[in-house]
Amino acid sequence: MKGPLVALGDLAWDVLAKPDHPLLPGGDTTGRLELSGGGSAANLAVWSARLGAETVFVGKVGRDRFGELAVRDLEAEGVRHHMIWSENHRTGVVLALIDPSGQRAMLSGQGADFYLRPDELPVDLIRLAGHLHLTAWSLFTDPPRTAALEAARLAREAGATLSLDPGSYQMIMHSGRERFLEMMDALQFDILLPNRDEAQALSGREHPSEMLAWLRARYPTALIALKLDREGALIGLPDGTAFHVPATPAMPVDATGAGDAFGGAFLAHYLRWNDARAAARGAVQVAGWVVSRFGARAPVDAALRNRLAEINLRGTT
Repeated sequence: MKGPLVALGDLAWDVLAKPDHPLLPGGDTTGRLELSGGGSAANLAVWSARLGAETVFVGKVGRDRFGELAVRDLEAEGVRHHMIWSENHRTGVVLALIDPSGQRAMLSGQGADFYLRPDELPVDLIRLAGHLHLTAWSLFTDPPRTAALEAARLAREAGATLSLDPGSYQMIMHSGRERFLEMMDALQFDILLPNRDEAQALSGREHPSEMLAWLRARYPTALIALKLDREGALIGLPDGTAFHVPATPAMPVDATGAGDAFGGAFLAHYLRWNDARAAARGAVQVAGWVVSRFGARAPVDAALRNRLAEINLRGTT
């Protein structure tokens, strides 16, 4: 890869809430609460950097205390950044309600990251990127859609590759499937990173193999990495071959950010070594570890290092 991985899009704070008992109208209960750095694009950038890739984040935050802390959080992770500071919108906040199985439902406030404009893009930086990553959160509304499409055009013209995470399935349905597919077609991405629900929303198919076949037929030159939670990942390569990587044993605590962690780990390895199988094996290990922790960016520990060392994944930090 000739230049850094540039992740453009959402940077926010996650308010993680896992109640001990069901929430009832007018009631009270105890539970686990935590404030953590979040945003799908920012999470992917953190995990890409953790796996040793040169990574730059481009986004917009409010000129407020949360914005300052979010930027410091990225810097502490070794993620370079080009930040646009908004005087008119506050830094975004996302509420993640986590059920006993670890699955989460998200309520996303429209913070400063939703108001990125094309004239605010760091054009020279994007033209130096080796790879540009976008999330669908940059496409659901405009702004920031026009800015994201312009960034993709600039990166493409400069010879960079492009990846897309199409989350979330509910927003795909809200936007309209056909309309969203038209936006995806315009991006001409090289790597697509959907989860099961998103692939089903896009393809209208029920079984993962059918979802993958549909996506490969529509995007024949793209690498498709279909994230299947407890079933691991199904990878479809542009040459027509496919393979499955099983999930790792994990006690589910919180699924927040697991897909972003998979994407960051996968891209960090694949873009450097061009080995999709090794990249997928490492990404599954990272995602399984994240699911067994609380939050999208739990501190790297010996357990994760050992997981990756066992499969000889390069570039771990």
